[in-house]
Order: sequence, then C-alpha cells, then structure tokens
Amino acid sequence: MMTDPIDSVERERSLKSIGVVSYLLHSIVAVGAVVPGVQASVVLLLIAFVLDLVKKDDAAGSWQESHFRWRIRSVVWAMVLYGVTFPLWFLFFLPGMVAWALISIWFLYRIVRGWINLNANRPIQS
Repeated sequence: MMTDPIDSVERERSLKSIGVVSYLLHSIVAVGAVVPGVQASVVLLLIAFVLDLVKKDDAAGSWQESHFRWRIRSVVWAMVLYGVTFPLWFLFFLPGMVAWALISIWFLYRIVRGWINLNANRPIQS
C-alpha cells in the first residue's frame, strides 16, 4: 500500500516537533545540572522521557528513529551512572561532586549533539 506523500511530510514534521520539545526539555535539565545554582526539575526530564517512549514507535523506519533511541538511552545511562555514583556523596563529598559534574557534562554533550543533528535533518550515528 502506498502512503500519501502529504501524510509522510506531516508525519516527519510532527516527529521533528516532538523531537524539538524533547530536546528542549532535556537541555533545560542538562544545563541546570551543569550550571551551579540553576536546578531544573527532574519532572521535565520525566516528561521528555515518557514522551519519547510513547512516540518512538511512530518514528520507526524514519531518520528520526535514531533520535528517539538516542534520547532514551541518554536518560537511562545518566540514571544508571547517577545511581552508581550516588554513594560517593555519602562517603566522599568531592568525588561525588566530580562524578556527577562529569555525568552532567556528558549528558549535556549528548543533548547538544542530538539537537544539532535533528536541526540538520540527520540521524544520530552512534
């Protein structure tokens, strides 16, 4: 069955809009994690994460599918890394702070890299 080109264009536009919203929410949280005193709510991250999980199947087969996987994996890995390094805060404050700063910078890098590729209409090459 042939798909209507207008439907395909609208689908791509809709997925890109979702991607922009998701990257925006991710970046607010990522910048808040990197810049001292600028704490964003983890609720924004959860909203973006759920949005990506719900809409990822809509992107199947398109160049944007890689962006949904990229954002989901970024959040999951960040949660795992924060969880693994959490005990450092109780044992040794400075190593905990350094570990979380590095994780936050890594997360911000992934969001910026993804958003640049999304704006250029390119998939993420992992």
